[in-house]
Amino acid sequence: MGRNMTIRTILLVCLPALLGSGPALSQSASKPLSENARTSLRCAAAFAIVANDQAKGNRKALGWPPLAKRGREFFVRVSAQVMDETGQNHDAVAQLLTAEALKLRKQNGSDQIMPGCLQLLDAAGL
Repeated sequence: MGRNMTIRTILLVCLPALLGSGPALSQSASKPLSENARTSLRCAAAFAIVANDQAKGNRKALGWPPLAKRGREFFVRVSAQVMDETGQNHDAVAQLLTAEALKLRKQNGSDQIMPGCLQLLDAAGL
C-alpha cells in the first residue's frame, strides 16, 4: 500500500482481508449500535489514524504508545463484535469505521479521545 492512501481506502481494503469473507447479512436485519459499540468504533478509527500517522513519522502521533499491533487487534475485535451484535456485514462495518475516521480526521479529534481510548485498549487486555 502506498503511503498516500486515505484512511477510507485503507479501511476498505484491509477490513475484509482482516476479517475474512463470510456470508453477507442484510442491512434490514441489523440492530442499532449500542453506545459501547459506537465508542469502540470511534476508538478503533482513532487507533487506525494514529497508527497511520506513526508509520509516517508524525511527531504528534509518535507521542502516543505504538498502535500498529495493539490498535489493529482492537480494530479487528471491535469490527467482529459489531458484526455479531448488530448483524451487519463487514462492508457495513467498514462504512461505519470509515465515517468515524473521516469525522475524526476532519475535526482533529483523535488526540482528544486518545486518553479514554487507550484505557479502553488496556481494559480489552491489549
